[in-house]
Amino acid sequence: MTRFKRAERIRELPPYLFAEIDRLRKQVAEQGVDLIDFGIGDPDLPTPPGIVSRAAQAVSRPGHHRYPSYEGMLEFRQAAAAWMERRFGVDIDPQTEVISLIGSKEGLAHLPLAYINPGDLSLVPSPSYPVYSTATLFAGGESFFLPLLKENQFLPDLSVVPEEVRKRAKLLFINYPNNPTTGVADGRFFERVVDFARSNDLIVCHDAAYCEVYYDGKKPPSFLQVPGAKDVGVEFHSLSKTFNMTGWRIGFVCGNAEVVEALGKVKTNIDSGVFQAIQEVAAYALANEDDSAQRMRQVYQQRRDILQQGIKQAGLEMETPSATFYLWVSIPPGSSSAEFATHLLEKTGIVATPGNGFGQAGEGYIRLSLTVTTERVKEAAERISRLSF
Repeated sequence: MTRFKRAERIRELPPYLFAEIDRLRKQVAEQGVDLIDFGIGDPDLPTPPGIVSRAAQAVSRPGHHRYPSYEGMLEFRQAAAAWMERRFGVDIDPQTEVISLIGSKEGLAHLPLAYINPGDLSLVPSPSYPVYSTATLFAGGESFFLPLLKENQFLPDLSVVPEEVRKRAKLLFINYPNNPTTGVADGRFFERVVDFARSNDLIVCHDAAYCEVYYDGKKPPSFLQVPGAKDVGVEFHSLSKTFNMTGWRIGFVCGNAEVVEALGKVKTNIDSGVFQAIQEVAAYALANEDDSAQRMRQVYQQRRDILQQGIKQAGLEMETPSATFYLWVSIPPGSSSAEFATHLLEKTGIVATPGNGFGQAGEGYIRLSLTVTTERVKEAAERISRLSF
Protein backbone atom coordinates (compact mmCIF):
# COMPACT_ATOMS: atom_id res chain seq x y z
CA MET A 1 0.00 0.00 0.00
CA THR A 2 1.41 3.38 -1.01
CA ARG A 3 1.44 6.26 1.43
CA PHE A 4 1.02 9.03 -1.12
CA LYS A 5 -1.79 9.28 -3.64
CA ARG A 6 -0.44 9.43 -7.17
CA ALA A 7 -1.75 11.71 -9.89
CA GLU A 8 -4.49 10.39 -12.15
CA ARG A 9 -2.15 10.55 -15.14
CA ILE A 10 0.10 8.00 -13.44
CA ARG A 11 -2.71 5.80 -12.20
CA GLU A 12 -4.20 5.72 -15.70
CA LEU A 13 -1.05 4.35 -17.27
CA PRO A 14 -1.60 0.86 -18.68
CA PRO A 15 -0.19 -2.01 -16.61
CA TYR A 16 3.29 -3.24 -17.30
CA LEU A 17 2.41 -6.06 -19.66
CA PHE A 18 5.86 -7.64 -19.56
CA ALA A 19 5.93 -8.15 -15.78
CA GLU A 20 5.21 -11.87 -16.04
CA ILE A 21 7.83 -12.31 -18.76
CA ASP A 22 10.37 -10.52 -16.57
CA ARG A 23 9.51 -12.78 -13.65
CA LEU A 24 9.92 -15.88 -15.80
CA ARG A 25 13.16 -14.55 -17.29
CA LYS A 26 14.68 -14.29 -13.82
CA GLN A 27 13.31 -17.71 -12.86
CA VAL A 28 14.75 -19.37 -15.98
CA ALA A 29 18.10 -17.61 -15.53
CA GLU A 30 18.30 -18.82 -11.92
CA GLN A 31 17.95 -22.36 -13.24
CA GLY A 32 21.19 -21.89 -15.15
CA VAL A 33 19.64 -21.47 -18.61
CA ASP A 34 21.72 -19.44 -21.06
CA LEU A 35 19.36 -16.60 -22.01
CA ILE A 36 19.50 -14.75 -25.33
CA ASP A 37 17.63 -11.47 -24.94
CA PHE A 38 15.95 -10.11 -28.08
CA GLY A 39 13.60 -7.96 -26.03
CA ILE A 40 15.16 -4.50 -26.05
CA GLY A 41 15.96 -2.41 -29.13
CA ASP A 42 19.27 -1.04 -27.84
CA PRO A 43 22.11 -1.37 -30.38
CA ASP A 44 24.95 -3.59 -29.19
CA LEU A 45 27.35 -2.14 -31.76
CA PRO A 46 29.68 0.54 -30.35
CA THR A 47 29.55 4.19 -31.34
CA PRO A 48 31.97 4.63 -34.29
CA PRO A 49 35.52 5.50 -33.16
CA GLY A 50 35.60 8.73 -35.17
CA ILE A 51 32.64 10.03 -33.17
CA VAL A 52 34.19 8.94 -29.87
CA SER A 53 37.47 10.63 -30.77
CA ARG A 54 35.69 13.86 -31.65
CA ALA A 55 33.84 13.71 -28.32
CA ALA A 56 37.11 13.49 -26.39
CA GLN A 57 38.13 16.78 -27.97
CA ALA A 58 34.74 18.46 -27.58
CA VAL A 59 34.31 17.84 -23.86
CA SER A 60 37.59 19.63 -23.15
CA ARG A 61 36.33 22.94 -24.58
CA PRO A 62 35.42 25.28 -21.70
CA GLY A 63 32.79 27.00 -23.82
CA HIS A 64 30.77 23.78 -23.84
CA HIS A 65 30.66 23.57 -20.05
CA ARG A 66 28.01 26.26 -19.66
CA TYR A 67 24.26 26.13 -20.33
CA PRO A 68 23.51 25.42 -23.99
CA SER A 69 21.02 27.38 -26.05
CA TYR A 70 17.48 26.07 -25.86
CA GLU A 71 17.03 25.66 -29.61
CA GLY A 72 20.43 24.05 -30.08
CA MET A 73 23.76 25.25 -31.43
CA LEU A 74 23.53 26.79 -34.87
CA GLU A 75 26.37 24.48 -35.96
CA PHE A 76 24.26 21.44 -35.10
CA ARG A 77 21.09 22.83 -36.67
CA GLN A 78 23.01 23.63 -39.86
CA ALA A 79 24.41 20.09 -39.91
CA ALA A 80 20.92 18.64 -39.47
CA ALA A 81 19.56 20.82 -42.28
CA ALA A 82 22.46 19.87 -44.56
CA TRP A 83 21.88 16.18 -43.81
CA MET A 84 18.18 16.48 -44.65
CA GLU A 85 19.10 18.12 -47.97
CA ARG A 86 21.76 15.54 -48.81
CA ARG A 87 19.75 12.49 -47.75
CA PHE A 88 16.22 13.47 -48.81
CA GLY A 89 16.47 16.62 -50.92
CA VAL A 90 14.42 18.47 -48.28
CA ASP A 91 15.10 22.17 -47.73
CA ILE A 92 15.19 23.04 -44.01
CA ASP A 93 15.90 26.52 -42.62
CA PRO A 94 18.36 25.95 -39.75
CA GLN A 95 17.24 29.18 -38.10
CA THR A 96 13.52 28.47 -37.82
CA GLU A 97 12.68 24.92 -38.92
CA VAL A 98 14.88 22.70 -36.74
CA ILE A 99 15.75 22.41 -33.03
CA SER A 100 17.86 19.96 -31.07
CA LEU A 101 16.28 17.30 -28.86
CA ILE A 102 17.50 15.21 -25.95
CA GLY A 103 16.81 12.21 -28.16
CA SER A 104 13.74 12.05 -30.40
CA LYS A 105 11.71 10.39 -27.62
CA GLU A 106 11.94 13.59 -25.58
CA GLY A 107 10.55 15.68 -28.42
CA LEU A 108 7.75 13.23 -29.16
CA ALA A 109 6.81 13.19 -25.47
CA HIS A 110 6.70 16.97 -25.16
CA LEU A 111 4.91 17.95 -28.38
CA PRO A 112 1.41 17.06 -27.09
CA LEU A 113 1.92 19.58 -24.27
CA ALA A 114 1.98 22.30 -26.92
CA TYR A 115 -1.28 21.31 -28.64
CA ILE A 116 -3.41 18.85 -26.65
CA ASN A 117 -6.05 20.14 -24.22
CA PRO A 118 -8.31 17.97 -22.06
CA GLY A 119 -10.84 16.30 -24.35
CA ASP A 120 -8.63 16.51 -27.43
CA LEU A 121 -7.52 13.43 -29.33
CA SER A 122 -4.31 12.14 -30.83
CA LEU A 123 -4.53 9.61 -33.65
CA VAL A 124 -2.08 6.89 -32.66
CA PRO A 125 -1.10 3.73 -34.55
CA SER A 126 -1.54 0.35 -32.90
CA PRO A 127 0.82 -1.38 -32.36
CA SER A 128 3.25 1.46 -31.75
CA TYR A 129 5.97 2.98 -29.62
CA PRO A 130 4.14 3.62 -26.31
CA VAL A 131 5.31 7.24 -25.91
CA TYR A 132 2.73 8.56 -28.42
CA SER A 133 -0.27 7.56 -26.30
CA THR A 134 1.45 8.13 -22.96
CA ALA A 135 2.44 11.68 -23.88
CA THR A 136 -1.12 12.38 -25.00
CA LEU A 137 -2.41 11.08 -21.68
CA PHE A 138 0.03 13.27 -19.74
CA ALA A 139 -1.23 16.31 -21.67
CA GLY A 140 -4.81 15.52 -20.64
CA GLY A 141 -5.90 14.11 -23.98
CA GLU A 142 -7.06 10.74 -25.27
CA SER A 143 -5.79 8.44 -28.00
CA PHE A 144 -7.81 7.04 -30.87
CA PHE A 145 -5.98 3.97 -32.13
CA LEU A 146 -5.44 3.20 -35.81
CA PRO A 147 -4.79 -0.53 -36.40
CA LEU A 148 -1.71 -1.46 -38.43
CA LEU A 149 -2.68 -4.66 -40.22
CA LYS A 150 -0.68 -7.00 -42.40
CA GLU A 151 -3.28 -6.82 -45.19
CA ASN A 152 -2.71 -3.04 -45.33
CA GLN A 153 1.09 -3.37 -45.35
CA PHE A 154 1.00 -2.12 -41.75
CA LEU A 155 -0.23 1.32 -42.86
CA PRO A 156 -3.22 2.95 -41.10
CA ASP A 157 -6.44 3.24 -43.07
CA LEU A 158 -7.21 6.93 -42.60
CA SER A 159 -10.44 6.67 -44.59
CA VAL A 160 -12.22 4.83 -41.76
CA VAL A 161 -11.55 7.42 -39.04
CA PRO A 162 -15.02 8.57 -37.89
CA GLU A 163 -15.99 12.19 -38.47
CA GLU A 164 -16.55 12.86 -34.76
CA VAL A 165 -13.01 11.63 -34.09
CA ARG A 166 -11.53 13.80 -36.82
CA LYS A 167 -13.21 16.87 -35.31
CA ARG A 168 -11.60 16.28 -31.91
CA ALA A 169 -8.18 15.19 -33.18
CA LYS A 170 -5.22 17.58 -33.03
CA LEU A 171 -2.23 15.31 -33.73
CA LEU A 172 -1.54 12.35 -36.00
CA PHE A 173 1.43 10.17 -35.05
CA ILE A 174 3.05 8.01 -37.72
CA ASN A 175 6.33 6.08 -37.64
CA TYR A 176 8.08 4.73 -40.74
CA PRO A 177 10.07 2.57 -40.96
CA ASN A 178 7.80 1.20 -38.25
CA ASN A 179 8.52 -0.13 -34.81
CA PRO A 180 7.43 -2.83 -34.14
CA THR A 181 5.88 -4.07 -37.42
CA THR A 182 8.91 -3.19 -39.64
CA GLY A 183 6.48 -1.73 -42.21
CA VAL A 184 7.78 0.91 -44.63
CA ALA A 185 5.77 3.77 -46.13
CA ASP A 186 6.14 5.21 -49.62
CA GLY A 187 5.49 8.65 -51.07
CA ARG A 188 1.92 7.80 -52.03
CA PHE A 189 1.01 7.02 -48.43
CA PHE A 190 2.63 10.25 -47.24
CA GLU A 191 0.61 12.15 -49.87
CA ARG A 192 -2.58 10.69 -48.38
CA VAL A 193 -1.39 11.73 -44.95
CA VAL A 194 -0.82 15.31 -46.12
CA ASP A 195 -4.29 15.46 -47.70
CA PHE A 196 -5.89 13.98 -44.57
CA ALA A 197 -4.08 16.41 -42.27
CA ARG A 198 -4.93 19.42 -44.40
CA SER A 199 -8.61 18.41 -44.63
CA ASN A 200 -8.91 17.90 -40.88
CA ASP A 201 -6.60 20.64 -39.57
CA LEU A 202 -4.21 18.12 -38.01
CA ILE A 203 -0.52 18.27 -37.15
CA VAL A 204 1.45 15.27 -38.42
CA CYS A 205 4.21 13.99 -36.14
CA HIS A 206 6.42 11.61 -38.10
CA ASP A 207 8.84 9.54 -36.03
CA ALA A 208 11.65 8.66 -38.46
CA ALA A 209 14.08 7.15 -35.93
CA TYR A 210 14.73 4.07 -38.09
CA CYS A 211 15.06 5.78 -41.48
CA GLU A 212 18.74 4.80 -41.81
CA VAL A 213 18.32 1.17 -40.73
CA TYR A 214 17.36 -0.25 -44.12
CA TYR A 215 18.42 -3.19 -46.27
CA ASP A 216 19.07 -4.17 -49.87
CA GLY A 217 19.62 -0.53 -50.79
CA LYS A 218 15.93 0.33 -50.26
CA LYS A 219 16.21 3.82 -48.75
CA PRO A 220 13.03 4.87 -46.96
CA PRO A 221 11.68 8.31 -47.89
CA SER A 222 11.10 11.26 -45.61
CA PHE A 223 7.56 12.46 -44.94
CA LEU A 224 8.85 15.98 -45.65
CA GLN A 225 9.72 15.02 -49.25
CA VAL A 226 6.03 15.14 -50.16
CA PRO A 227 4.72 18.50 -51.45
CA GLY A 228 2.80 20.28 -48.71
CA ALA A 229 4.18 18.15 -45.88
CA LYS A 230 5.94 21.06 -44.24
CA ASP A 231 2.61 22.91 -44.14
CA VAL A 232 1.07 20.28 -41.86
CA GLY A 233 3.78 18.56 -39.90
CA VAL A 234 7.21 17.83 -38.51
CA GLU A 235 9.62 14.93 -38.57
CA PHE A 236 11.65 13.56 -35.66
CA HIS A 237 15.15 12.18 -36.24
CA SER A 238 17.50 10.41 -33.88
CA LEU A 239 21.22 9.68 -33.93
CA SER A 240 20.64 6.72 -31.60
CA LYS A 241 19.96 4.10 -34.26
CA THR A 242 21.91 5.66 -37.15
CA PHE A 243 25.20 6.02 -35.30
CA ASN A 244 24.70 3.68 -32.30
CA MET A 245 24.47 6.67 -29.97
CA THR A 246 21.51 5.65 -27.77
CA GLY A 247 23.20 6.74 -24.56
CA TRP A 248 24.35 10.08 -25.94
CA ARG A 249 20.75 11.43 -26.10
CA ILE A 250 20.73 13.61 -29.19
CA GLY A 251 18.19 14.08 -31.97
CA PHE A 252 16.32 16.82 -33.79
CA VAL A 253 12.88 17.79 -35.04
CA CYS A 254 12.41 19.65 -38.30
CA GLY A 255 9.61 20.86 -40.55
CA ASN A 256 6.79 23.30 -39.93
CA ALA A 257 8.30 26.40 -38.30
CA GLU A 258 5.21 27.14 -36.19
CA VAL A 259 5.16 23.63 -34.71
CA VAL A 260 8.92 23.64 -34.14
CA GLU A 261 8.60 26.95 -32.30
CA ALA A 262 5.74 25.67 -30.14
CA LEU A 263 7.73 22.60 -29.12
CA GLY A 264 10.69 24.86 -28.38
CA LYS A 265 8.52 26.97 -26.08
CA VAL A 266 7.59 23.85 -24.10
CA LYS A 267 11.21 22.81 -23.87
CA THR A 268 12.39 26.19 -22.58
CA ASN A 269 10.18 25.60 -19.55
CA ILE A 270 11.17 21.96 -19.01
CA ASP A 271 14.80 21.32 -19.93
CA SER A 272 17.99 23.25 -20.51
CA GLY A 273 18.99 21.82 -23.86
CA VAL A 274 21.58 19.31 -25.02
CA PHE A 275 25.18 19.40 -23.75
CA GLN A 276 27.02 21.42 -26.40
CA ALA A 277 29.90 18.95 -26.67
CA ILE A 278 27.37 16.30 -27.71
CA GLN A 279 25.88 18.70 -30.26
CA GLU A 280 29.33 19.34 -31.75
CA VAL A 281 29.93 15.60 -32.00
CA ALA A 282 26.48 15.03 -33.53
CA ALA A 283 27.13 17.71 -36.15
CA TYR A 284 30.36 15.92 -37.02
CA ALA A 285 28.56 12.56 -37.27
CA LEU A 286 25.84 13.89 -39.57
CA ALA A 287 28.46 15.34 -41.91
CA ASN A 288 31.09 12.58 -41.86
CA GLU A 289 29.87 9.17 -40.72
CA ASP A 290 27.75 7.85 -43.61
CA ASP A 291 30.20 4.95 -44.06
CA SER A 292 29.75 3.80 -40.46
CA ALA A 293 25.98 3.75 -40.98
CA GLN A 294 26.46 1.54 -44.04
CA ARG A 295 28.63 -0.89 -42.05
CA MET A 296 25.95 -0.99 -39.37
CA ARG A 297 23.31 -1.90 -41.95
CA GLN A 298 25.45 -4.77 -43.25
CA VAL A 299 25.72 -6.26 -39.77
CA TYR A 300 21.99 -6.07 -39.12
CA GLN A 301 21.14 -7.48 -42.53
CA GLN A 302 23.36 -10.49 -41.88
CA ARG A 303 21.66 -11.04 -38.52
CA ARG A 304 18.22 -10.63 -40.10
CA ASP A 305 18.93 -13.33 -42.65
CA ILE A 306 20.36 -15.76 -40.08
CA LEU A 307 17.52 -15.43 -37.58
CA GLN A 308 14.80 -15.46 -40.23
CA GLN A 309 16.10 -18.76 -41.55
CA GLY A 310 15.78 -20.36 -38.11
CA ILE A 311 12.30 -18.90 -37.65
CA LYS A 312 11.06 -20.26 -40.95
CA GLN A 313 12.61 -23.68 -40.31
CA ALA A 314 10.52 -23.81 -37.14
CA GLY A 315 7.38 -23.22 -39.23
CA LEU A 316 6.72 -19.66 -38.07
CA GLU A 317 5.64 -16.95 -40.50
CA MET A 318 7.02 -13.44 -40.93
CA GLU A 319 7.54 -10.79 -43.58
CA THR A 320 11.17 -10.15 -44.51
CA PRO A 321 11.85 -6.66 -43.11
CA SER A 322 13.39 -4.13 -45.47
CA ALA A 323 14.08 -1.73 -42.59
CA THR A 324 14.46 -1.46 -38.77
CA PHE A 325 16.43 -3.96 -36.70
CA TYR A 326 13.35 -5.94 -35.66
CA LEU A 327 11.60 -9.11 -36.77
CA TRP A 328 7.79 -9.11 -36.44
CA VAL A 329 6.85 -12.77 -36.22
CA SER A 330 3.35 -14.26 -36.40
CA ILE A 331 2.62 -16.75 -33.65
CA PRO A 332 0.76 -20.03 -34.17
CA PRO A 333 -3.00 -20.02 -33.53
CA GLY A 334 -4.20 -21.12 -30.14
CA SER A 335 -2.11 -18.95 -27.86
CA SER A 336 -1.72 -15.29 -27.02
CA SER A 337 1.41 -13.26 -27.69
CA ALA A 338 2.34 -13.35 -24.00
CA GLU A 339 1.75 -17.11 -23.78
CA PHE A 340 3.88 -17.77 -26.83
CA ALA A 341 6.68 -15.51 -25.57
CA THR A 342 6.61 -17.46 -22.31
CA HIS A 343 6.71 -20.77 -24.21
CA LEU A 344 9.68 -19.59 -26.27
CA LEU A 345 11.53 -18.49 -23.15
CA GLU A 346 10.94 -21.74 -21.29
CA LYS A 347 11.77 -24.01 -24.25
CA THR A 348 14.72 -22.16 -25.77
CA GLY A 349 15.94 -19.49 -23.35
CA ILE A 350 15.10 -16.82 -25.93
CA VAL A 351 13.52 -13.59 -24.69
CA ALA A 352 11.01 -11.99 -27.10
CA THR A 353 8.59 -9.09 -26.64
CA PRO A 354 4.87 -9.95 -26.84
CA GLY A 355 3.26 -7.95 -29.61
CA ASN A 356 0.30 -6.85 -27.51
CA GLY A 357 2.72 -4.87 -25.37
CA PHE A 358 2.69 -2.31 -28.20
CA GLY A 359 -1.08 -2.14 -28.46
CA GLN A 360 -4.10 -4.34 -28.99
CA ALA A 361 -3.44 -4.73 -32.72
CA GLY A 362 -0.08 -6.30 -31.88
CA GLU A 363 -1.77 -9.40 -30.53
CA GLY A 364 -0.78 -12.44 -32.55
CA TYR A 365 2.87 -11.41 -32.93
CA ILE A 366 6.17 -11.31 -31.10
CA ARG A 367 9.00 -8.84 -31.74
CA LEU A 368 12.64 -9.88 -31.85
CA SER A 369 15.38 -7.26 -31.80
CA LEU A 370 18.59 -7.86 -33.76
CA THR A 371 20.68 -6.01 -31.19
CA VAL A 372 22.69 -8.96 -29.89
CA THR A 373 25.98 -10.23 -31.30
CA THR A 374 25.96 -12.15 -34.56
CA GLU A 375 27.27 -15.25 -32.80
CA ARG A 376 24.35 -15.15 -30.38
CA VAL A 377 21.95 -14.66 -33.29
CA LYS A 378 23.35 -17.84 -34.86
CA GLU A 379 22.85 -19.70 -31.59
CA ALA A 380 19.29 -18.40 -31.29
CA ALA A 381 18.48 -19.41 -34.87
CA GLU A 382 19.70 -22.91 -34.13
CA ARG A 383 17.59 -23.15 -30.99
CA ILE A 384 14.45 -21.92 -32.72
CA SER A 385 14.95 -24.18 -35.74
CA ARG A 386 14.77 -27.24 -33.48
CA LEU A 387 11.20 -26.32 -32.54
CA SER A 388 8.23 -27.24 -34.73
CA PHE A 389 4.99 -25.26 -35.08
